Amino acid sequence: MEELSIKVTIANREYPLRINSTEEEAVRRAADIVNAKVKTLLDNYAVRDKQDLLAMCALQFATEMLKGNVSAASSAVNHSVQEMNDLLDQVLSGEEK
Repeated sequence: MEELSIKVTIANREYPLRINSTEEEAVRRAADIVNAKVKTLLDNYAVRDKQDLLAMCALQFATEMLKGNVSAASSAVNHSVQEMNDLLDQVLSGEEK
């Protein structure tokens, strides 16, 4: 994979990054999402300190990520339970593998 040097701007500050070329679109999109979240916070709250805005943004993203992980874990558990139910049905009906 080819490494690429790019610059992204977050909260009006430029950050130079070295990334895999395959990640460029995702990194740029992530920066756009962070900037949109910062703008929303700036528009809706009296906070003007960029560090406070970025901290609130990070907290919101982390909370969303954890909620997503809980959903993913719940889905995996549901899948495992379904597989066990299927195996029990096979055993009880005499169709053991």
